Amino acid sequence: MRALAQFSAWVGRTFALWAVLLGLAGFFFPDLFTPLKSLIVPALGVVMFGMGLTLKVEDFAEIAKRPRQVLVGLAAQFVIMPLLALLLVRVFNLDPAVALGVILVGCCPGGTSSNVITFLAKGDVALSVTITSFSTVLAPLLTPLLLQFYAGELIDIELLSMMITVAKIVLLPIILGVIVHRLLGEKIQPAIDVLPLVSVVAIVLIVAIVVALSHTKIAESGLLIFAVVVLHNILGYALGYLLARFNGFSYAQQRAIMVEVGMQNSGLGAALASKYFTPEAAVPSALFSVWHNISGALLASFCAKKEER
Repeated sequence: MRALAQFSAWVGRTFALWAVLLGLAGFFFPDLFTPLKSLIVPALGVVMFGMGLTLKVEDFAEIAKRPRQVLVGLAAQFVIMPLLALLLVRVFNLDPAVALGVILVGCCPGGTSSNVITFLAKGDVALSVTITSFSTVLAPLLTPLLLQFYAGELIDIELLSMMITVAKIVLLPIILGVIVHRLLGEKIQPAIDVLPLVSVVAIVLIVAIVVALSHTKIAESGLLIFAVVVLHNILGYALGYLLARFNGFSYAQQRAIMVEVGMQNSGLGAALASKYFTPEAAVPSALFSVWHNISGALLASFCAKKEER
């Protein structure tokens, strides 16, 4: 079991590599992955259940200890990223389907790997976990509402249906995971040890399927979409950091909020785009899944070296 846990940890650390490889596989061998479209939503549910297993009820009490930092992080998450998405969509005059996908990514909660990146960046992990947890819990309400507000002119949003879907694939699995953790305690540690492996397999499978479903669109304008995704991510980091610094937070807290703002739950974006919109609308989410893990690793390395100096 120890060997499996070590292998799982290694897979988690090399997440970006597997995302790139599976993305390329989806692009060059689409026929292998397009029949698996129905697995996108269940795969994300597995990731969210795994996230719930790592949480304790006490984690949600962190907001009482430092409400200002948590609330600033949450506000930054749900204000900065949607606004950046809207700005980039207009600056680059993107195709409506792709524009919808970019805005959808911006309206999603924080990414599930942000806590690991915060840890590697010598940031405030407890704050990161709290912001991720609360943003994810708020996602069933805020993600559809924000999408309706910023992208309602592009397409009719099935608001109530989307809220129910997000609750089913995000909130319900997390609640179940928290309950299981509460009931079993330390007995679930072996399962937690292999979560990085399970999560990576699920997310890279989503990436491969989304890329396969829209490989034609990627071939036509993939570089432009990728450029928008990169800018969205990097500007999110920068503005998150500046906001935390402006508020006088500690260096560790600045790094946590920077990472939380820049990294999105793009798996949720891919799942919603695939269910409610078109394969093209899921492309930004797939590319974001690949890129933000690469940028996150680079950012964490930079921050860690700066801390050592």
